[in-house]
This record gives sequence, C-alpha cells and structure tokens, in this order.
Amino acid sequence: MASHKYTVGQNLRLRATRLTTLIGLHECKIMRLLPIEDGSYLYRIKCVGEQVERIAKEGDLSFGSIASRPEDAFR
Repeated sequence: MASHKYTVGQNLRLRATRLTTLIGLHECKIMRLLPIEDGSYLYRIKCVGEQVERIAKEGDLSFGSIASRPEDAFR
C-alpha cells in the first residue's frame, strides 16, 4: 500500500508559486502527516521565518535545501 513520501522532521523545499515567491517561502520542515485528500498526500509544514504552519500537497514539496547545510535551516 502506498504511503507518504516524506517523514516528520524532514527539511524540504516548497515548490515556488506566485504566493511563495512573493513572501519568500521555500525552505520548510514537515511537522505532521495528514490524511489523503483528493488523491494527494497532505503535510502540515512550517516555513523558515514564519510562526504559522501551513498545509501542503506532496507534489508541492521536494528534497533540496537552500541553506548551506540542512541542519542550519531551522536554527
């Protein structure tokens, strides 16, 4: 059976969209796995520099870090 591609605690990159480009969101961390909705796995994420959490579809996330080292992204 298929499951989520990413796990809680992973640092990922949020796919650039009009909104994320305007507010500078790209680096994020998986906070929680959410159920499938409309055929897409969902994740609760937190972007660097923000106090709020967002919901993202699996297709909007990818491996890759903007920080020089992934562990530096959330210090």
